[in-house]
Amino acid sequence: MTDSNSKTVLVTGSSGFIGTHCVLQLLEQGYKVRGTVRDLDRVKDLRDIFSRHTQAADYLEFIQTDLLKDDGWEESVAGCEYVLHVASPFPNEMPENEDDLIRPAVDGTLRVLKAASEARVKRVVLTSSVAAIHGHHADGHALDESDWSEEVNESADAYAKSKMLAEKAAWDFVKNQAADHSLELVAINPCFVMGPLLYEASLGTSAKAIRVFLSGAYPGTARLSWFLVDVRDVAAAHLVAMTNPKASGNRYICASEAIWLTDVAKALNNNFAEQGFKISTVQFPNWFVKVYALFDKTVKGEVPNLGKEIRISNCKIKDELGMRFRSAEESVVAMGRSLIELGVL
Repeated sequence: MTDSNSKTVLVTGSSGFIGTHCVLQLLEQGYKVRGTVRDLDRVKDLRDIFSRHTQAADYLEFIQTDLLKDDGWEESVAGCEYVLHVASPFPNEMPENEDDLIRPAVDGTLRVLKAASEARVKRVVLTSSVAAIHGHHADGHALDESDWSEEVNESADAYAKSKMLAEKAAWDFVKNQAADHSLELVAINPCFVMGPLLYEASLGTSAKAIRVFLSGAYPGTARLSWFLVDVRDVAAAHLVAMTNPKASGNRYICASEAIWLTDVAKALNNNFAEQGFKISTVQFPNWFVKVYALFDKTVKGEVPNLGKEIRISNCKIKDELGMRFRSAEESVVAMGRSLIELGVL
C-alpha cells in the first residue's frame, strides 16, 4: 500500500457503468473517494452495493451535482488530488435535439475543469470515447489518437459530436488556462465497453445488446464486428493515467480487440445454453442483410461497415502506460454472467 490512502479522488458519474468500477478500484487501492450523484436518495443503495464488493466502502462519500448547474462543483473538488470526470450522457436512442447530449457533455466538462483548476487539483482524467475519434464510420485505416471524428465524417451522430466537442473543449481549456494554474489533463477514449455490471441499474447500451442476445430474440447475426474493451480495464486505464507522469497531455484509445457478432453469439451460447439461454449462431449472408435492411425502418436502408472489421490501434496505451487487456470473449461472457446473476433478463 502506497500513500494513496491520504489522497482524495473525485469521480463524477460514480453510479454509472464505468464510474462504479473506477470507484471500486480506487477504494481497493487505498484512495479516499468522493462520488457525484444527481440524486442523494440513491446514496444508501450505492453504499450497499459497494459494501458488497469491497471492505473499503467506508472511505467513500457522495455529493450532489448536475452537469448543467454550477451548484456543488466547488465543494466536490475541494481537497482532491485527482479528478476522474466520467459523467456524460450515453443515450439508448439519439435525441431529436442534439443539444440534449452536447450541452451536458461540453458544459459539464468545462464546469469540472474550472472547479478543478481553481481548487489546484493536480490532474483530471477525462472519459472521452472512440466516438470522438472515428465518429460513425471509419474510412479503412487503423484509427489512432491523431484522428478526430470531424475529420473522418462530418455527419457523425449526436453522441459522437458530444464526445468530440467535449474533449476538444477540455484540451482548449487546459491550453488556455492562466499561467499560474497547472492543471494536467489526460483523455481516455474507450470503444464499446463490455464486462460485468456491479448492479442492475447500471444497465447501459452494451448490456442491453447482450441481454437481447441472451433473450434469444436474434434469429441470427449480420457479418458485423464490435471493437470491445472490458469495463475493468477501462477503470484500470483511468487509474494508471491518473498517476503516470507520461500520461499528462495525452489522449489514449482504450480498446482490446474486435469480435464478430457471430462469435459473440457463440461465446454466449457455449457458456449459457445449459442454463436455458440458447442463442442462434447462424450468420446471415451480406446480401440477405442488405435486402432486409431495405424494409426495416430502424435500419434506414443501410448497414454501416457490413462485412468490414473495424481497425483501431491500441499501441499507444500499451506502450506508454503498460496496459494489457482482457479478450473480447472474456468481456462478453462476464457481462452475460452478471446479467444472469442480477436477474435483469
